[in-house]
Amino acid sequence: MVARGALEEDEPIELLDGLLIVREPEGARHAVIVGRVRRVLEAAFGQGSYVREDKPFALDETSEPEPDVVVVHGPDSRYIDQHPSKQLLVVEVAESSLLRDRVFKAGLYARAGIAEYWIVNLVDEVLEVYRQPAKAPSRPYGWKYRSVKSLKRGTTVTPLAAPRTKIRVADLLP
Repeated sequence: MVARGALEEDEPIELLDGLLIVREPEGARHAVIVGRVRRVLEAAFGQGSYVREDKPFALDETSEPEPDVVVVHGPDSRYIDQHPSKQLLVVEVAESSLLRDRVFKAGLYARAGIAEYWIVNLVDEVLEVYRQPAKAPSRPYGWKYRSVKSLKRGTTVTPLAAPRTKIRVADLLP
């Protein structure tokens, strides 16, 4: 649609399961935390990975979400001609979008087989860690995560794709 002039390249929309969804405007808290998460993940994953902020990735034939932060295999030059399609970690920073991120995006990410998905929940100031995608016919998109943990300030998390790394949850929160 961008190539045909129907949409501008920087339109605040994302493609989710064949639907164009308007992205909500970013508040100041959200913007700061997205940058913080990106920096923490760059340090945690190190060389060999590429941490993208607010950029699309090819989830499947009908979805091209733009999560707040996504970690993929690097270097960035690998993605000059196409968006990444294999993710190491997907992170959404959620305040007003919390319900959509928990229900709809989690279902899409689980359906795509993304092993680990995080929500930095600004409402409750916790990190929600989603793992173990599984079929769930009654859920949106027919999938869910079997393991969902809510981690508070004072705890640590180890990303599945960086098993030697411990990240302080407090470093991801406001």
